[in-house]
Amino acid sequence: FFFRNFFTKRTKELKPAVQSAPGWKLFGKVPPRENLPKDSKIIQQEYEARTGRMYKPPPPSARRKNIEFEPLSTTALILEDRPANLPAKSVEEALRHRQEYDEMVAEAKKREIKEAHKRKKIMRERFKQEDNIASAMVIWVNEILPNWEGMRATRRVRELWWQGLPPSVRGKVWSLAVGNELNITPELYEIFLSRAKERWKSFSETSSENDAEDAGASVADREASLELIKLDISRTFPSLYIFQKGGPYHDLLHSVLGAYTCYRPDVGYVQGMSFIAAVLILNLEEADAFIAFANLLNKPCQLAFFRVDHSMMLKYFAAFEVFFEENLPKLFLHFKSYSLTPDIYLIDWIFTLYSKSLPLDLACRVWDVFCRDGEEFLFRTGLGILRLYEDILLQMDFIHIAQFLTKLPEDITSEKLFSCIAAIQMQNSNKKWAQVFASLMKDNKEGDKNHSPALKS
Repeated sequence: FFFRNFFTKRTKELKPAVQSAPGWKLFGKVPPRENLPKDSKIIQQEYEARTGRMYKPPPPSARRKNIEFEPLSTTALILEDRPANLPAKSVEEALRHRQEYDEMVAEAKKREIKEAHKRKKIMRERFKQEDNIASAMVIWVNEILPNWEGMRATRRVRELWWQGLPPSVRGKVWSLAVGNELNITPELYEIFLSRAKERWKSFSETSSENDAEDAGASVADREASLELIKLDISRTFPSLYIFQKGGPYHDLLHSVLGAYTCYRPDVGYVQGMSFIAAVLILNLEEADAFIAFANLLNKPCQLAFFRVDHSMMLKYFAAFEVFFEENLPKLFLHFKSYSLTPDIYLIDWIFTLYSKSLPLDLACRVWDVFCRDGEEFLFRTGLGILRLYEDILLQMDFIHIAQFLTKLPEDITSEKLFSCIAAIQMQNSNKKWAQVFASLMKDNKEGDKNHSPALKS
């Protein structure tokens, strides 16, 4: 009786210990066991109970030939001997495992060497680019900027300009290139900023945000569009998190756009302006950004688009299609077959000067040459994008082309794009962009032939 009771008690004490035994682990070393090894049948039964299905070993023919596991995670599984409670590996199986392991190690080393070479190449290119920027900055600061009027049109400066402006002088060069034909002063900016603040205050006191938005759409005075600015600021470069509410540049962007809306009530605020103002704010001081912004939007092309001058916009599209057909005839016919007109993709590109469509660093380089060459380069850049993706676009239908051009691939690089832009010839029948556009301005009928259904509606 005593022995039976003792044995029963002993069994109950051992039961949880058996369940908590760590067992055999596939990866890493096997921890010391506190009790006797389990039988292989018990291990299989526990596995089936846990997974709810019977285990069947895969047939030899189903074995994977191309192993993609990392060597470190399979060392214990392939090379180490099986536990004592399992049948030992045969000599053939051990040799096969050794061969598979060696193949995995060799493949991993190849990948590692390839990635190391890739990283090394990227670093070399980055160092080279930094050295070029540093050298160019010295030239711009010491030679070009002090003698701006005399050197800006020289071949040497234009070639250096094409390679991209150093970030430290980019804002200064943009300001000089855009100019200040409107003779705006920092004091004038403060005056219109104060007016914008008064309007915002009156909006908040007299009506809710929704009521103000409705009023902004109906009131003839376009200063009412001040309230619409708030909606767009949060959508400006959202991945940067600096223009959203609470960000360091939110209020600054709000101020520049608000001051411009009061400065040009005939234009007001138009969706897309926030991206242009944001790029300028990233490169210039507040008042200088406003001055450049106002003068930039006063250029004929930007004014036509932001005032939604349909007649002028159609002429720009017609001029674009002249050079489109000249440079990319196959793609031009492909677009024509689907009645895919330039307004479908060009409007967004021109409205934001590519700052929304391209990566920011690449968009800034487009801005560099745009400040050098003027509106012609905006349309040349568009043709460069079409040339870069010509092979892909030729395989697409209307819907997919429109979707693709609305959201360009994020991996687009400066070297590839500018190589395609350089290959675009802005000359048709010995006429350059300005001459082609001037002839379209004179001939209204020719401009109307290339009308856009989307704009007409």
